[in-house]
Amino acid sequence: MKKIVLTRKIHRGRSVLLMHFERDLELQNICKKIGASFSATHKAWYLDNNKENLILILNSFKQKAFVDAYEVFNNFQFTNLLKDEKKIYTEIFHELNKEKELKIQEFSNWLHSKRYSLNTIKTYTDALRTFLRFFNDKQIHEINHKDLIRFNNEYILKNQLSSSFQNQIVNAIKLFFKIIENSNMDIELIHRPRREKKLPNVLSKQEIKSILDVSSNIKHKAMLSLIYACGLRRSELLNLKPTDIDSKRHLLIIRNSKGKKDRVVPISDKLIELLRSYYKNYRPKIWLFEGQKSGEQYSETSLQKVLQNAVKTVGIKKPVTLHWLRHSYATHLLESGTDIRYIQELLGHKSSRTTEIYTHVSEKALQKIQSPFDNL
Repeated sequence: MKKIVLTRKIHRGRSVLLMHFERDLELQNICKKIGASFSATHKAWYLDNNKENLILILNSFKQKAFVDAYEVFNNFQFTNLLKDEKKIYTEIFHELNKEKELKIQEFSNWLHSKRYSLNTIKTYTDALRTFLRFFNDKQIHEINHKDLIRFNNEYILKNQLSSSFQNQIVNAIKLFFKIIENSNMDIELIHRPRREKKLPNVLSKQEIKSILDVSSNIKHKAMLSLIYACGLRRSELLNLKPTDIDSKRHLLIIRNSKGKKDRVVPISDKLIELLRSYYKNYRPKIWLFEGQKSGEQYSETSLQKVLQNAVKTVGIKKPVTLHWLRHSYATHLLESGTDIRYIQELLGHKSSRTTEIYTHVSEKALQKIQSPFDNL
């Protein structure tokens, strides 16, 4: 789920609420609708710091993003809040005591020692901190599985947060109480929420071609082309180095990807020529794609902006993201007759069940099905 971090600052002589988030058109449009302005200094959208705007922000981003307002609520004057509002806010965002903070740090150290990715460590520790804040009036050893049910109902469901966020909470709590704590929490009674079965978003080959052809900047074209041509995740593209391209064997080596796995994918002559032209123009030092400073990794937000600009230029109205290119790669492979077991390997999926979702959006497979309506 998208995340917004809310902070308080003095901006142009007045107290404001700053909304920090990765560049996202949907969230930016919501900011504009509620009358927020953008601060180039703080690189964030903002509104005047008052109770009405605070509640406006929380209500406006429901179902769209998780608003981390801990810093604001930790120092907020509650005198004008309604009784129910005060109870919810103090219950969720109260500062943790030293014991709980030390336990979270112990959990973080264990995750580091097991070589979990930095993103996973941050996700799990943030989720655990949110959960423990909710039960600020309880000692950790007093928390049990019934409290998790209460948390799901009174926090996650009440605030209409996604099942994926709920799943992250469950993952973090199960690990924490299994590894760090010996308490009343019965791990076996903790169940993950039923996953939403959403179909992957797929673009047609004509739409992909228009997006890739519209850019006059060879670096932008090379980045988007490589994501689609090799089915890469955003982080996989940004972590590539020039030495990961084996042009003689026509292979791209993807190192230390999701699940700490390496894999190789085929790379065509057409793409190799494009990458050679890009390399001659830019001469990257460390990463295959670097930012404005030499040796600095290209940023995720800048990469997403490259795609958004291309989509806007060609007039596609769909809310296209970088992951749509990966979905499209897998679906187009399937439609061209590639065995699903090979697609699983190319995408780096652990389970074939993850890959099988693309059979539900394969255009050719769907076109073979004749509706009984046609025989009436």
